[in-house]
Amino acid sequence: MVLSIWTSSRLAYAGRDQETGKPTVVSFHVTVLSLDSIDEGSMTYVADIFMSQTWHDHRLRLPRNMTSKYRLLPVSWLQRMWRPDSFFKNAKRVTFQEMTIPNHYIWLYSDRRILYMVKLTLLLSCAMKFETYPHDTQVCTLKMESISYTTDDLVFAWEEDVPLVVDDSIELPQHNLVSTTMGDCTQVYSTGNFTCIQLVFTLKRRLGYYMFHTYIPTCLIVIMSWISFWIKPEAVPARVTLCVTSLLTLSTQHAQSQKSLPPVSYIKAIDIFMSSCTVFVFASLMEYALVNILMGEAQTDDDGRRRSIRAVVVSPRMSENAALPNGTKLPKPPEAIASECRERAMLVDKISRVIFPTSFILLNCVYWSLYIDS
Repeated sequence: MVLSIWTSSRLAYAGRDQETGKPTVVSFHVTVLSLDSIDEGSMTYVADIFMSQTWHDHRLRLPRNMTSKYRLLPVSWLQRMWRPDSFFKNAKRVTFQEMTIPNHYIWLYSDRRILYMVKLTLLLSCAMKFETYPHDTQVCTLKMESISYTTDDLVFAWEEDVPLVVDDSIELPQHNLVSTTMGDCTQVYSTGNFTCIQLVFTLKRRLGYYMFHTYIPTCLIVIMSWISFWIKPEAVPARVTLCVTSLLTLSTQHAQSQKSLPPVSYIKAIDIFMSSCTVFVFASLMEYALVNILMGEAQTDDDGRRRSIRAVVVSPRMSENAALPNGTKLPKPPEAIASECRERAMLVDKISRVIFPTSFILLNCVYWSLYIDS
């Protein structure tokens, strides 16, 4: 037998160092192997880690013939030894790796120091904020806390030499891992202070996916709606179909951009952009309504003038502007009225060809200047 352990040690041990009377200090080391499956809908992410805990237990009796610096103990001894009651505070699921053998081990050092190493897959919650989505930076944590010992008996701390290792090959499809920092998250409860340490992952969202699947297609839809300004006002089906199709396509695009997000009650950056684009497309439809009204005035005046002309007999020698018996002047020909109305309608189209693109460029300048570095 390598060592002997007090039979009642795990039940009787209260966490406090038996020799010094001070709280037992447990040193943590974490190796982050991977980060993946970041799910905005459920606000969770998955982490694969190696976690080691090191502490001193002076009640362990070492054999006299132990000459090596440390020995590997059978994992079955975990049931007979005291070990820290650490748990992952923000974990929704913890998976212990058992292929091809259980992925944990125990080392006993000659100074009665114990190292317990385990490999785990964690499904962790992350309180994400989407005000600047998809230009957002998310801060996700991995918290380790004691479930029953207060800081009077047990203290968690990061290992002094190498507390953290993050695999350089970690690659996320839509995020960049900007930084990984260590911190303390000890919290005061009604029953006392319970020790807690944490890892903080800072994740910056990549824009590439959203540029090619949201922003560029949306801008093209808005630009497509402006084609109606170059179509003749008389082509009613063509102009209406173009504007309505653009509006419906944009609505579908907006719904698609929200598909992976939870239904939050605040406005996001993507909402501001998509809503502004919707306003532009709707305004192009309203612009044609104005053009159609101006063109309709020509038809209305044409019918009225024709009835007026038929009711008045004018001598061929009478000049165009000669006064009529009732004091009125000869009305303009219907062709002249129609030409004036069409010119006004065309003027609206010409102004729109300048105002709409200029306003849209201004919108993009303001939007990207606000959110590109947020």
